This record gives sequence, structure tokens and C-alpha cells, in this order.
Amino acid sequence: MMNATKIWLSSPHMGGTELDYVNEAFATNWVAPLGPNVTGFEQDLEHYLGSNSFVGALSSGTAALHLGLVLLGVQAGDEVLCQSMTFSASANPIVYQGATPVFIDSEPETWNICPVALEEAIKDRISKGKKPRAIIAVHLYGMPYKVEAIRSIADYYEIPILEDSAEALGSTFKGQRCGTFGDVGVLSFNGNKIITTSGGGAIVTKTIDLKNKAIFLATQARDNAPHYQHSEIGYNYRMSNICAGIGRGQMEVLDHHVAQRRSMHSFYESIFSNNDAVTVFAEPTSDYFSNHWLSAITINPSLNGGKTREDLRLLLESEHIESRPLWKPMHLQPVFKDAPYYGGTVSEDLFTNGLCLPSGSNLTDEERERIKNAINIF
Repeated sequence: MMNATKIWLSSPHMGGTELDYVNEAFATNWVAPLGPNVTGFEQDLEHYLGSNSFVGALSSGTAALHLGLVLLGVQAGDEVLCQSMTFSASANPIVYQGATPVFIDSEPETWNICPVALEEAIKDRISKGKKPRAIIAVHLYGMPYKVEAIRSIADYYEIPILEDSAEALGSTFKGQRCGTFGDVGVLSFNGNKIITTSGGGAIVTKTIDLKNKAIFLATQARDNAPHYQHSEIGYNYRMSNICAGIGRGQMEVLDHHVAQRRSMHSFYESIFSNNDAVTVFAEPTSDYFSNHWLSAITINPSLNGGKTREDLRLLLESEHIESRPLWKPMHLQPVFKDAPYYGGTVSEDLFTNGLCLPSGSNLTDEERERIKNAINIF
């Protein structure tokens, strides 16, 4: 297979109309931040997410997470509870603010923040005189977290939720769109996401005033004056009109992309249907609807002749097929080695035994056949 083209884990998938919006931006010289595409993209997202969703388009999902923490009042010296099994961008903005991350283990049904460990952490931090300022909950690989359980705990202890929906645009819980459950929500349009603006993200708020505050901070917090005047620290976090044009075209194919990703998930369920050693990550009940941004499996080596997820990853790599271990939990990362952690070994075990498989919405029948043949060899 040395001459075979590489099959990527999750590559960008253009719909065809993106260039129309980009060309219009060039034709009208709207190439700077702000412009009709930014406004239009925000409106498209607000319409998609539903009522009481106000969206600000930003330069990245990380920027959105950072501004979310600012909006929720997180300051230096505070503590923020954060799902451990996630990408580092969920946790890094906590440190940007001079706050301390407190990591929480996952539960095995959705692989997301564990309600039991979360409440244990809250009680313990309060007993130490340090009530956490916010909770960062993540919809991992597009799978909604236990929305009702986490909200119940957050409300009881009066701690706001920053909802990291970077991987979950198009996912729902009981029919409600992910990105709308938190006190503040976050989306990502990085190149490998369900839709892309090449780079970019968005912040989702419950009120227009909070959206306007986020946009104010994202445009260097410039006061309303004829000269440049600043009463607060701001950031250069706004999305460009060019990138937003790509996003407008991508919104037209979002539902199709979700359907294709879910089709890839069904493809893997079919491949592994008779293999007791492999579990395909799937919705625990019909309340959950995942976009299956990435299809993932866990492998039990004791039922598989000792063969591990790393053995499968290396075999796929030899066939020019990209796969990737699950996120390494944040509490195991060298940069966060001194951070508090609550829970057991669920996230650690998932990392040890889990693998993300090619999941793109643009995979061809020929590429799927190559994937299937490689897995069958394994």
C-alpha cells in the first residue's frame, strides 16, 4: 500500500458554495474582520441553534472558551472544574485567567464529566474554603454529556456551566441542540470539525447583552469614543469576513455532514458487530443524538489475543490510514501534573484502550473498503 493515498481521520469537506461567499467578500473589499459574512454566519448559527441563542463569531474555539471564562467572572486565584478527558484547549484558558483547573473523571456511558465525581469535587473544594467559580463540561466526540445531571448539580451549588460544544455542532439531547445547555456555550470550526471556517469558533450566550459584551472584549475592548480609549483589557478574537464566508457555505451542508458522519459510525458498528473484544462508542439511550464527529472504539486485549489499540493503530498506519488514541486525560498531562483530580480510572482506561477511526463526511466507498480490509486483517 506504499502508493495509496492517505485516508485521514477527519479532513475538511467543502460543499461547493463556500467560494461564492468568499468571492463576494473580495469583490466588495470586505476582507477585514467584521462584514456581511460575519453577521450572516452568526445569524445562520442562531437560527440553527434555536431560540434564546445569541452567537458571536470568533477566531477560534479556544478564544471562545477564554471569553466564556471572562464572562463568567473567572479571575486569578479562582478554581474551575474541568472534564479531564478532553483536548487541552478546554483547560488552557483556565490558566490564561490565572485560575487553577480542578480535573474531573469521566463516566463510562458518555465518556464525559462524571456527576458523582463532580459533586465530590465541589463538596471537597468548598470544605477547603475554595468554592469553584465555573464548570467546563465537554460533549466528547459529539456525544452529549449527562445534561440533566450536570445541570442539577450546577444549579444546586450555584456554579455556572461553560459548555464546550466544540465537537458537537449538530448533536442533540432530548431534541435540544448542543451548544445551548450551558450558561455560556462554545463552538469550534477548526479544519477537522463537522464544519470548518479553516480556523474559527463561536461563543453562544443566552442574552444579546452578553453577546455584545463578548464581541466588545473580542475587538480589543474599545470604548465608544472618537479616539482609541480602553477601560478594560480586550482581545483580538474576532472572526474575519473571509473565514465567515466559508462558514456560511458550510452551514448549507451541515445536516448532510452529520448524516455522513453517523453513516460512518454505522459502518463501524457493522464491522465489529460480531467481535466481543471491540465496543463501538454509541449513544446510551434514545435521548442522546450524537453527530459522531469522530467514531471511536475500545479494545479489550484479554478478549483479543492480547492485541491492543496500539497494535491496530500501527497496522492502520502501515496501510496509510490515520487513526488516533483517545484524548489523553488532562490530569495525566505533564503541564497539569500538580492540578487536583477527582474520580477513578475511567478516563485513564479509555485512553489506554480507545482509538478514534477515520470518520470524515467525505470518505469514499473505496476508502471505506480499504479501512474494512485493514481491520479484518487485524
